[in-house]
Amino acid sequence: MGFARTCSVALVGVDGVVVEVQADLEPGVAAFTLVGLPDKSLTESKDRVRAAVVNSGGEWPQKKLTVGLSPASVPKSGSGFDLAIACAALGASERIDPRVLADIVMIGELGLDGRVRPVRGVLPAVLAAADAGYEQVVVPESAAAEASLVPGVSVLGVRSLRQLIAVLTDEPVPDEDPDEQGRTDPLAGLRLPGAGAATGMHGMGAAQYDQGHDLADVVGQLSARTAVEVAAAGGHHLFLEGPPGAGKTMLAERLPAILPPLGRGESLEVTAVHSVAGLLPPGKPLVDVAPYCAPHHSATMQALVGGGQGVARPGAVSLAHRGVLFLDETPEFSSHALDALRQPLESGHVVIARSAGVVRFPARFLMVLAANPCPCGRFSQRDTLCECSPSAIRRYQARLSGPLLDRVDLRVEVDRVTRSQLTERGARGESTETVADRVRTARERAAARLAGTPWRTNSEVPGRELRSRWYASPGAMEEAERSLERGVLTARGLDRVLRVAWTVADLAGRDRPGAADVTLALQLRTGVPRGVPMPIGASS
Repeated sequence: MGFARTCSVALVGVDGVVVEVQADLEPGVAAFTLVGLPDKSLTESKDRVRAAVVNSGGEWPQKKLTVGLSPASVPKSGSGFDLAIACAALGASERIDPRVLADIVMIGELGLDGRVRPVRGVLPAVLAAADAGYEQVVVPESAAAEASLVPGVSVLGVRSLRQLIAVLTDEPVPDEDPDEQGRTDPLAGLRLPGAGAATGMHGMGAAQYDQGHDLADVVGQLSARTAVEVAAAGGHHLFLEGPPGAGKTMLAERLPAILPPLGRGESLEVTAVHSVAGLLPPGKPLVDVAPYCAPHHSATMQALVGGGQGVARPGAVSLAHRGVLFLDETPEFSSHALDALRQPLESGHVVIARSAGVVRFPARFLMVLAANPCPCGRFSQRDTLCECSPSAIRRYQARLSGPLLDRVDLRVEVDRVTRSQLTERGARGESTETVADRVRTARERAAARLAGTPWRTNSEVPGRELRSRWYASPGAMEEAERSLERGVLTARGLDRVLRVAWTVADLAGRDRPGAADVTLALQLRTGVPRGVPMPIGASS
């Protein structure tokens, strides 16, 4: 009887659980049994592993082989266990010394010819292995750069099972030809069918990779540009309402470029989510810029918040973690899908319960909503171009529920661009670089104030903390408090006005918000003009 064990990782959402892969050989009729709550794709690994071992020059044991995945109570899915199963079986047959395998974590799919193929979720899997105290990890060569992002772990990238056997047995390592030039990158096969179209992921960060996107291209729209700057500086949610062609999408596309670069911890969080989703760009294992996600209005609730059949996959809210989620034509989205956003907007994560288990994905994003004022898009208080009936306008605007809009910090009406604004020469607004510098300075001021707390931006600070630890100037909140008494603001709305006021003060370089900052925050919150000048520096 032979026995060997090694380790792999099962992913539950973006969290990993180290799984011990045990192989036991007993005399009897040749058979291969896999136990430990595997799913269909993992059950099929029996055929892949047998073919890979034989085609790698190994001898498949003609005995009763039982492979157990422990803990057996954790659901296991995917093909990432292939490499560990193959090595455990070879260790049980004494082709590899079982003592060598015991403290190694192996992650990778095997092709029938013995090649080691990449799998989704390598980064969170290696993070889980490091947290469990493992120091040696074997991954596909194409995923070695991603795995190396985890400090304190020795990473071995292999191209084939033959190479791994040679390394583990101290034999000469055979040369393996790389994939033929011109072929699709192996990582492209990890992308879910239609994932890019369903989630609106344009490369990574859209605006950051397109140098043609500049905030100076937006004509006019002083109040909207100011709102975009405030949203970026404080992480506040934004609602843009206006006629078609006024520049709502242009503003949203340029918002990610003025966000500060992601810190090391934020980069690992975002990379882990995108690794699980199979959306990491080839050749760039670490996502260091804010992602931009713009799903189509036909997206389902599962596409927005995550889910799907079997093991839950991250949705658009998680793919936009630490970045921007842009919902264009918001009233056209399903009301159920929009209302499902309430929980992640408040908590910063989404919990998905399925029969296979409960998973939790991070979802702290900056949401930008864009909508027309009516079905035809031409309704305005200043002209009579709209042909929609009052009842049709009410029904259209009622598609956005009050509880959802109450979670939006900034509301701005984007006016129609006039001929003089469009044709005037030399009237370009501030560039993305100028606004981004101001946003970065404001974030640094907020970070210094919030040092030693679990919050990073003004939008994350609970209202009770703002009222008890960080005070506005005396008398600054009087007008906002009167709006609360008149029913214009809810209690949540009053807290959000105070958060926005702190962001305005940070942008203006003040130690705490004054009456003008609170009034501007109230104007941006309610969308009702209050005659307050824009003091931040954005210009048309």
